[in-house]
This record gives sequence, structure tokens and C-alpha cells, in this order.
Amino acid sequence: MVRKPGRMYRKITGPAYTKRAYMGGVPASRIQQFVAGNVNGNYDIELRLVAEESCQIRHTALEAARISSNRQLMKDFGENGYFMRVRPFPHHVIREHKMATGAGADRISSGMSMSFGRPVGTAARVKRGSTILIVRIPKTGEYKAKEALRKASHKIPTPSRVDTISLTSQS
Repeated sequence: MVRKPGRMYRKITGPAYTKRAYMGGVPASRIQQFVAGNVNGNYDIELRLVAEESCQIRHTALEAARISSNRQLMKDFGENGYFMRVRPFPHHVIREHKMATGAGADRISSGMSMSFGRPVGTAARVKRGSTILIVRIPKTGEYKAKEALRKASHKIPTPSRVDTISLTSQS
């Protein structure tokens, strides 16, 4: 079976399907780690990647965004020069009704009859204005961190913006 495109699962429809104890065969999340960099560092600026529309973000898209931004931050700031966190957790289980495709499939397919679907992955439900990624860095690297978050925003299926928060003024 071919993998279906992510746009099929982008919109939030119906209630969340999260009770994993009742369903078997839910694939494991692809997200390797939610926190990267130096947690206890002294940082001046916090940058946030914020979703501008409500949507579902598949676990593969979250991992792709994490990898692209983490790679850029490691190259620019080193292993201990930044802190990054992925905020949403993919709780919602995505189901798919596997249809037979190809030559002769019309004879063996029963269409959409009782099409509940099998679990094929997980997604995080994100509301408008919620934070997807958090990056903390020293003041000198603000432009480079914004560029890393911009690259990560290309992996996310919703329009997003980068908000800057000064950590030095907060006490």
C-alpha cells in the first residue's frame, strides 16, 4: 500500500481518538527526543514557532521540523550553546481505510462499507496561536535562530510565525 499524502490528515475533524489501550497496532511515534541542547544554560532570547491556524501535525512532520532546526542550531551554536523543545505531543491516532488499488482491484474491493480504518500513525492537534517549537539562545545569535525556525516552519502543515521574547527583562 502506498502512503497517503499528509494533506488528508491536516484538518481537525471529529473528536480526538486517543485511547491506545483499546486499539492494537498503533505505530510508534517517530519523534526521537523532545528536548535538545543545554537545558541549564544562561540565555537572553526565547524564540517561538507559533501556529497561525488550527490543524493536525503528523509525528513525521514534527520530527522533520525538529531535525532541520536542530541541525542548523548545532552548526551555528555548538552542542551546548542553545536550548530547543518540541511542545506538542502526538496523542491523536490517525486511521486509514486501506483500499486495494491497481489492476483488478474493483472486483475485490468492497468500497467504503463500514470503513473505520486501521491505525497508521499519530498526530498532534494544534490550536491557533499555540507554540510548536521553543528555542533559547544568546542575544548575538537571534538572526541565525530565526533562520533555523523558518526552515522548520516549512515542514509544518500550517502557516506559522516566529515570536521573540526577551528573557533578560523577565525576573
